[in-house]
Amino acid sequence: MSPRVAVVTGSNKGIGLAIVQSLCEHFQGDVYLTARDAARGQAAVESLASQGLKPLFQQLDINDLNSITTAAAYFKDKYGGVDVLVNNAGIAFKVADTAPFAVQAQVTLGTNFFATRDVLTHFLPIIRPGGRVVNVSSFVGSRTLNQCSPTLQQRFRSEDITEEELVALMQQFVDLAKAGEHQQAGWPGTAYGVSKTGLTVLSMILARRLSKQRPNDGILLNACCPGWVRTDMAGPKAPKSPEEGAVTPVYLALLPPGAAEPHGKFVSDKEVQPW
Repeated sequence: MSPRVAVVTGSNKGIGLAIVQSLCEHFQGDVYLTARDAARGQAAVESLASQGLKPLFQQLDINDLNSITTAAAYFKDKYGGVDVLVNNAGIAFKVADTAPFAVQAQVTLGTNFFATRDVLTHFLPIIRPGGRVVNVSSFVGSRTLNQCSPTLQQRFRSEDITEEELVALMQQFVDLAKAGEHQQAGWPGTAYGVSKTGLTVLSMILARRLSKQRPNDGILLNACCPGWVRTDMAGPKAPKSPEEGAVTPVYLALLPPGAAEPHGKFVSDKEVQPW
């Protein structure tokens, strides 16, 4: 029986690094720190090793499909699958960034929604029974949902929205942003918010699918908000430390065997939030 294994995307710094640190302390099994840049990833592994922790490293760039498939094959071959997957990798443009909104929309959704979806597409089939999947989303996603048109809100909250429909809606937002027509069409003016709305809805869709296709496997999949955390991405004014930001993702990653809830939910401060 191969050891249990946990994988955290985008984890060479910030919240991801804090998640890896906590999992090294509390997860019974191998913990993988992943990063697109191998040198930065190895440096992060060494910094944790100096604290007496023993993370392992695997290169994983979620924007590179070949990197995703290579990593998934590695975990399948070495471990027979994955027990915990934390999709933490994500980006946000700074408020002062001068990049055109069309560019911000394409790049932000490209990483936070489409690339994360690619990871899920290739990793969900190798999640082992009793597995835990945690998608790091944001309260900005739920706030953004409330700024969408009533029609969009209805679709994003519906129990019958499909992955294909969601993907089409996310692409529609990018296309409308390029044309400068997103707000007339009922979308808010935040690419980051839309990307996280999409990720949370995707989490709900995939959780429903898991319940239907693998009802006896006890896999729990959730989206969560780590809170506003002091990182390179969120800036120095945020109230939470990375360690505090890691609390809810790690809580969901370590839900005990046999737990049935939460599943397909949006969780913040270890509590299920309304959607």
